[in-house]
Amino acid sequence: MTTSLLLIVQIVLVVIIVIAVLLQKSSSIGLGAYSGSNDSVFGAKGPSSFLAKATFTIGFLFVVNTITLGYMYSQAADASVLDAMVENTNVVAPAAVETNTSK
Repeated sequence: MTTSLLLIVQIVLVVIIVIAVLLQKSSSIGLGAYSGSNDSVFGAKGPSSFLAKATFTIGFLFVVNTITLGYMYSQAADASVLDAMVENTNVVAPAAVETNTSK
């Protein structure tokens, strides 16, 4: 149950970090050119400091979540479904038939 929740959080973090990276200004401007003037939304300095801090924070959360998922999956790999399976059968093993092979 918790690994499923962490996996969903991992996917959400991936989408958010991709959006944060694409919105940052680069040498070729990237997708930041399509969002219009970001100065009024992010303050006088623009999105550079805000997006850099947000990208670092989301990246840190992504790494922590990845390590946690790896640890939980490695712990789950130690247990096997066959270890918990109890085999109860009512089948009686056939008795060996004794044959007289002497002549």
